[in-house]
Amino acid sequence: MQFNKVVKQIDENGERYLLLPLYAMIVITVFLEVLRRSLLSYSSIWAEEVARYAFIYVAWIGASSAIKERAHIRIDVILPLFSQRMRGVLFLFGDIITLILAVLSIYWSMESVLTSIHFGSVTHGLRISQAWFLAAVPLGFSMMVIRLLQSMRRDWKDLRAGRPVFEGNKLFD
Repeated sequence: MQFNKVVKQIDENGERYLLLPLYAMIVITVFLEVLRRSLLSYSSIWAEEVARYAFIYVAWIGASSAIKERAHIRIDVILPLFSQRMRGVLFLFGDIITLILAVLSIYWSMESVLTSIHFGSVTHGLRISQAWFLAAVPLGFSMMVIRLLQSMRRDWKDLRAGRPVFEGNKLFD
């Protein structure tokens, strides 16, 4: 029973749990680096790399979160012209196309990760395997695949039940 609660919590807030420490790392690292540059006239290469690579992970994890919330930028000016059912079909179609793109992207992005591992490439400042940072792409797309499958399942259930599909929260009305 406890395991199910943990899984549900991860499903509901997983991206948030990953994004918060990464955002904090970016803010703290950049803040400290600005202080070092202005007060000590000294900068380090590792701080720039930490912030850059954390930001890359934030972007890919954020993409997964946006799929979950159906918050990606889209042009939806024509959606009101369609019935609720047709909107659901269009959302489902878009998710299928995105799923195909994500699966292909996982496959293609793994090549760079495996090449980095094979040749032992490391970052310039941190001297850490480049593969850890290249893995952000297939990891992000893998998370997107999971969220897309959940979205497609939710939309399919709504369509079959005759309910309007979840269209996401609107930024502007």
